[in-house]
Amino acid sequence: MKINAQAEELNGRIKKLNRSVAELLSEKGRAIYFPKKGILSQSADAKGKEINATIGMALEEDGSSMCLKNLSGRININKDKVFPYAPSYGRPGLRAAWKKKIIEKNSLLKEAVISLPVVTGALTHGLNICGYLFGNPGDKIIMPDLFWGNYRLIFCNANELELNLFKTFDDNGGFNVNGLKEKLAEGPEGKKIVLLNFPNNPTGYTPTVDEVKMIREALLKSAEEGNKIVVIIDDAYFGLVYEEGIYARSIFTELFNLHSNILAVKVDGPTKEDYIWGFRVGFITYGIKDGNEELCKILEDKTAGAVRATISNASNLSQSLLLAAFEDDEYDSEKASKHEILRSRYIHVKKILKEKEDYKNHFEPLPFNSGYFMCIKLKKAGPEEVRQVLLKKYSTGVIAINGIIRVAFSATPDDKLDKLFDNIYQAAKSLAP
Repeated sequence: MKINAQAEELNGRIKKLNRSVAELLSEKGRAIYFPKKGILSQSADAKGKEINATIGMALEEDGSSMCLKNLSGRININKDKVFPYAPSYGRPGLRAAWKKKIIEKNSLLKEAVISLPVVTGALTHGLNICGYLFGNPGDKIIMPDLFWGNYRLIFCNANELELNLFKTFDDNGGFNVNGLKEKLAEGPEGKKIVLLNFPNNPTGYTPTVDEVKMIREALLKSAEEGNKIVVIIDDAYFGLVYEEGIYARSIFTELFNLHSNILAVKVDGPTKEDYIWGFRVGFITYGIKDGNEELCKILEDKTAGAVRATISNASNLSQSLLLAAFEDDEYDSEKASKHEILRSRYIHVKKILKEKEDYKNHFEPLPFNSGYFMCIKLKKAGPEEVRQVLLKKYSTGVIAINGIIRVAFSATPDDKLDKLFDNIYQAAKSLAP
């Protein structure tokens, strides 16, 4: 692959700043850059001029954004914050606001040197960019065996990586740190790609404080042995923790400054935690031990280049609405009230499973303590067979995956939770031999 001179310049600077980061980049990651010359730079040169005939947009006679009143009349935001293109990096105000929120929610980052988040087309696009920047065809990505099914499309189909899975839970029902250690030790010393997703989809499990310490030590030991590790942290469900003793911060806070051989990549967004699934806004943030602003800026440039190469930029309307919400005095209290609704449903589910002794004859829950979901393992019937019975006989929908059933208590009104689990029980019972 021929590499543009602008990319070569970035790569040379990365090597001087941190050779491990340079080695972690994929071929496409080394080749990508955010163009500082050409159309974008020439458009920037013309900004503020009396006549600006550079940008590929249409303007009204008064110089404002051209738009249909049928659309602009439905939006209570200045049209110039809605209809023009957003920067490929994302709106500057939103990037700054999201970084501030990351630090507020993860106090260990208060004095940290981390990158300014780059805006993506939500989490899926952010994860795809991670595959783009760090994964070559045939590279293996280490992750637990209970994972979001879209990872296969993102990493395998779109980026030609291979999933290298370890059992999610150990025999004691905790996170299988030894499984992670074994995968890190496989093969020769060199590049390793790890993906961690907490709270986990589909299980709704977040490690305990002690388990996070063990994960941290496993990654540190591997890095000290000479491995270069990029840890992709899927924080889609960040903050939705409902129990004491569960690690409530992002594991990014344990890894961003752990070792110069470990690049921590936080992929997050407001999709789940701010309940705006259709907005399609996400963020990528970087951290590494001894990192500095120059290295962070180079990684931002490469990320913005990948954004431009794939979607050009994320929705300006969504970014503007989100920033307006962050600036509203009612934002925090409204968010807290929604969190409490989910927590109360979680508590209700725990109560149901504890009190209904008969359920144990046909299924048992996998460990869960957070997020949107919980999973059950059937004892006498197949998940797909039970799912079909639930649909046809009980007007109930669940997800059958990887030999288990995923239940979204996040999407189930509190007054229907008892019926939901009783329907599962009746369906499983009817299929038992």
